[in-house]
Amino acid sequence: MEKEKNNRSSFSGKIGFVLSAAGASVGLGNIWRFPYLAAKYGGGIFLLIYILLALTFGYTMIVAESALGRMTRKSPVGAFKAFGKKAGWLSFGGWINAVIPMLIVPYYSVIGGWVLKYLFEYLRGNSETLAKDGYFTEFITSSGKVELWFLVFAVLVFAVILAGVKNGVERVSRVMMPMMIVLAVVVAVYSVTRPGAVEGIKYFLIPNLEHFSIMTVVA
Repeated sequence: MEKEKNNRSSFSGKIGFVLSAAGASVGLGNIWRFPYLAAKYGGGIFLLIYILLALTFGYTMIVAESALGRMTRKSPVGAFKAFGKKAGWLSFGGWINAVIPMLIVPYYSVIGGWVLKYLFEYLRGNSETLAKDGYFTEFITSSGKVELWFLVFAVLVFAVILAGVKNGVERVSRVMMPMMIVLAVVVAVYSVTRPGAVEGIKYFLIPNLEHFSIMTVVA
């Protein structure tokens, strides 16, 4: 057991861990869902509440989970079970941490397949075709194509996981996270040059209590 524990894969340093943790946190929710949710539920007031929740609940939870993992050196189920020996009900939290990713992965893999399909077609020089009305609907309603790209994405993810923490997750995160930041900056710069962008920026950055509702917090 001691030998197995010592040979367990781990991150090579702080940068690799931070990039990997950021990659796990900054996902589809931030890149894909955040813009339209912010627009729908109040703009600036939505952003303000989002930041407050990130700095309180979000920061507290990620520090607690990281500390618990480093202290016990176990999976979520084992970590919560070891931490909650005196209060057995705490072990239930480990199962929640284990089951939720299992529910999220299929959903993420479908969207990931869409992204790979668009990337593939873009690299083939079909950018004009991708921009046509109805292309996306036609693609996602074609079950065979969607399932094919779902499998491609799933295989790539499996290969990364199979490579381990250092040679898989960390190595990929060191490349893809900086790429994502660069792409985000490019998209942001492009967006602010569009007609009507100034009004959009004001709506997004200036909180207005009139736009607040309970759904602003829920979303």
